[in-house]
Amino acid sequence: MSTEHLVLPITGMTCANCAVTIERSLKRVGGVQSATVNLASERATFAFDTSQVKAVDLIAKLEHIGYGVATTVQQLGVEGLVDDNDARALTRALEQLPGMRQASVNVAAESARVEFIPTLVALEDMRIVARRLGFSVAARDGDAGDSEDLARAAETARRTRRLLVGAVFTVPLFLLSMANDFALVPMAIGHAPWFALLLGALASPVQFYVGWPHYVAALKSVRNGAANMDVLIVLGSSTAYLYSSVVLAGKSAGWAGVPHHTYFETAAMIITLIGLGKLLEARAKGRASAVIRRLLALQPRMARVVRADVEVDVPASMVMINDVVLVRPGERIAVDGVIVAGSSSVDESMLTGEALPAEKGVGASVFGATLNRQGAFKFRATKVGSETALANIVRLVQAAQDSKAPVQALVDRVSSIFVPAVVVLALLTFIGWYIAAGDVSRALINMVAVLVIACPCALGLATPTAIMVGAGRGAELGILFRNSEALEHAGKVRTVALDKTGTLTRGRPTVTDILLADGAHWSEADFLQRLASAERHSEHTIGEAIMAGATERGLSLFEPAEFEALAGRGISALVNGSRLLAGNRRLMADSGIDVENLQARAGVLEQQAKTVVFVSIDGSAAGLVAVADAAKAEARLAIAGLRQMAISVVMLTGDNARTANALARELGVDRVVSEVLPAQKLEAIRNLQAQPHCAPVAMVGDGINDAPALSQADVGMAIGAGTDVALEAGHITLMSGDLRGIARAILLSRATMRTIRQNLFWAFAYNTLLIPVAAAGLLQPVLAAAAMAFSSLFVVTNSLRLRRVRLA
Repeated sequence: MSTEHLVLPITGMTCANCAVTIERSLKRVGGVQSATVNLASERATFAFDTSQVKAVDLIAKLEHIGYGVATTVQQLGVEGLVDDNDARALTRALEQLPGMRQASVNVAAESARVEFIPTLVALEDMRIVARRLGFSVAARDGDAGDSEDLARAAETARRTRRLLVGAVFTVPLFLLSMANDFALVPMAIGHAPWFALLLGALASPVQFYVGWPHYVAALKSVRNGAANMDVLIVLGSSTAYLYSSVVLAGKSAGWAGVPHHTYFETAAMIITLIGLGKLLEARAKGRASAVIRRLLALQPRMARVVRADVEVDVPASMVMINDVVLVRPGERIAVDGVIVAGSSSVDESMLTGEALPAEKGVGASVFGATLNRQGAFKFRATKVGSETALANIVRLVQAAQDSKAPVQALVDRVSSIFVPAVVVLALLTFIGWYIAAGDVSRALINMVAVLVIACPCALGLATPTAIMVGAGRGAELGILFRNSEALEHAGKVRTVALDKTGTLTRGRPTVTDILLADGAHWSEADFLQRLASAERHSEHTIGEAIMAGATERGLSLFEPAEFEALAGRGISALVNGSRLLAGNRRLMADSGIDVENLQARAGVLEQQAKTVVFVSIDGSAAGLVAVADAAKAEARLAIAGLRQMAISVVMLTGDNARTANALARELGVDRVVSEVLPAQKLEAIRNLQAQPHCAPVAMVGDGINDAPALSQADVGMAIGAGTDVALEAGHITLMSGDLRGIARAILLSRATMRTIRQNLFWAFAYNTLLIPVAAAGLLQPVLAAAAMAFSSLFVVTNSLRLRRVRLA
């Protein structure tokens, strides 16, 4: 079985029940393993077995049930075209790409016009296909990175046009109706059939042009065995329109006892006000996803590539791996790479949240979309297109925004029965009022008010909009949440366990002391040379520090004949015919090495928070080396902040207890678990989780060596490796090494969940309180439509406040 994940930008959704309908329908397709639809981001995520179903089948099913997939149109420049045969070949190749809707190639203009689904096919895919045929393509009007936004903008433009048409007819209709109601129009005119006909003529374009999308969506919803917000709008506005049409027909035919009052203005106002609310809501939702647009906007359009010693300006999308790119002061870096000449300071705040520029020299990594502040340099491209750090971050943020929080399951269940329940309540309202008052007109208007006041949209948007803004705000601060569950759970953390090396400390230890055993017959330089040679193949930071210490002292290193890393204890190596062991007390004890004459001096060093490496040569204690890894400057402040939040802090380390406790006292750590092997950290996390006063537990580590513990923790945070960290290592990735990001992530989670609770309270309270008010005849349909239109806008606007949340 081959599982593929698919993300589609959806059009045509109006409320939470639309999302539920799509999920239910797609899950019924054979081979679909999961389906998640996010109303706020208007995206659907599917996992499916490619041996049973294809992406095109899912798109076809989506369109069959009445929804669409957002597409975008891109103009490409094409080099290498000779004749129409080339054009036909390239057209066929492009149209075979999954997600490509249409492609046409023009030989004379050396261009191609493509319409495609942006989440299925990218410009990079088109370049690869063209290159196989001997052609070169590049975007003429910019990269397609914002293509989904262009598709959304086109949809918003259509809504705006319809709203303007609605306003042109609704405003005079409303004014004439109000003038008639307040006797500002002579009775002879106000009661005349032609006046009612005028009102009907003004209402009809609104009902059947502006409101047409609601009719289409409602019909499709009912056909799919569901009922959404459009059903309520259509029932409410159509009831008012049809009743008024019957009155108009009666007046024109001269029927006796026909009421004088019509409700054409009510029908038109319902549609127009809801259209206004939906337009404002769409723009507010656009602001909720603005972070991704801002990130993509930082990507430069052009890059200066050095080819055959000549500088050539090419589109950034055309930069290839191993190309050498020149960057001048004030320019943004086009792709990821490694500096090969020059140096500079680079502003990486858009990736890490760090305000201070990072100093870069030869061999340093640079990342696309970051800003070169000073100096010019050349770098070799190592990652381009969808493989860059920026592309990975955008994907991670979008995945978090599109994922469904656990609390959303309750909302989905309520939404699935909400509309049918409201229709039943509306019918009961009509029956009750007709029996009580005997007035069809009043009974109908109160029924319409109930239909229109109900708002499933606010329910559907309460959770996803807050998740979208929260995840986006996190990205701005260098905090990346893998999914909405991580965003929800982080705020519940009661204990934070931190790895020592590279997390609490800088991860760059240095040799501070060299002590020889009594009676040693070699010098410190000879001792360090042998030890550093033994550590030559070590990947541990302590081994690297020892080698660096030897290099700084001008010592040349030998190649060890044998080398073995002993997990959690040290190393064993054969150097110049001598067997050398280097590591902790456990290694010495296991090997029968007596280090008693070194213990006192080792204890003093460990009290100073230094790590001691015992060394034996040919079975005898030879000496020791002390290595110190300074704590990060912000570590004490960060831990104090966590403790102020009533969060317990635990340090996990392989160091001995004395060294670990010394650092813990310095930083204010509550508890230390020392002398644990990498594999034992997982068990330490389990032990913490088993203690009720500790759980839930967050584990903070470098994202590589601590992967098992990060996965076991309730919330795993990968920190300290910057943009090189594996984004999948933890539930949360802190892009910079700043430990204060831990508290920020927790506070952001708490703020997001608080906003979700506020939104849900509003959505439930709004419907619970105002539906009975409308049923009691205390709310006019026009006011009900306005309230319904702006209820979801309130939810989105409340979520947008997270963009300005303070995480002190």
